[in-house]
Amino acid sequence: ALQNALPAIEAAAIAAYDRLSATATGRLIYAGAGTSARIGVQDGAELPPTFNWPKDRLGFLIAGGPSALLGAIENAEDDAAAGAAAVTALSIGAHDVVMGIAASGKTPYTIGAIETAHNAGALTIGIANNPDTPLLAAAHHAILLATGGEIIAGSTRLTAGTAQKICMNLISNMIMVKMGFVANGMMVAMVPTNAKLRRRRDQINAALGQQPSVD
Repeated sequence: ALQNALPAIEAAAIAAYDRLSATATGRLIYAGAGTSARIGVQDGAELPPTFNWPKDRLGFLIAGGPSALLGAIENAEDDAAAGAAAVTALSIGAHDVVMGIAASGKTPYTIGAIETAHNAGALTIGIANNPDTPLLAAAHHAILLATGGEIIAGSTRLTAGTAQKICMNLISNMIMVKMGFVANGMMVAMVPTNAKLRRRRDQINAALGQQPSVD
């Protein structure tokens, strides 16, 4: 599924880089409900420590709000108006990139967010695991991850979720590489927030022929 989607993934990542590199304020924003939202947060939350991506250039639109990351919020994903309102509340506009994720491709909250972001001038990316779905139709860049039926029917945290995670890794890593936060395959802009990462930073500096840092 990912091999077949690589051309669409590459096109979306390059378009996202072009939009985000055009200004110093454009944001990368993830939108989703349930498992898809959690996978989006997992990908996005790693960008500040790994690449020193500014936290004010990162956003999350989560059906049901942050508490939905730890537990299901009843009916939250069915509220398209809430998705639209979340986009308006963040003042999403032409400098931003909004990535909507929904295995079914039919989640009203995510579609509402992508449609509203699209109309506000943001670059929109839709990631779904079913073809010919409203989310893919609503986005500037449609990425179909055709993973088929789950071995546990309906449990999209499995094959669909794994493919989504890899897809978002590819997109975010490609953006960060093109932004210049990677050299010789190493995360040279990482934020060393603990002893392990300070050692890793010094290893990176040594590999690049730089002096160890003093904290």
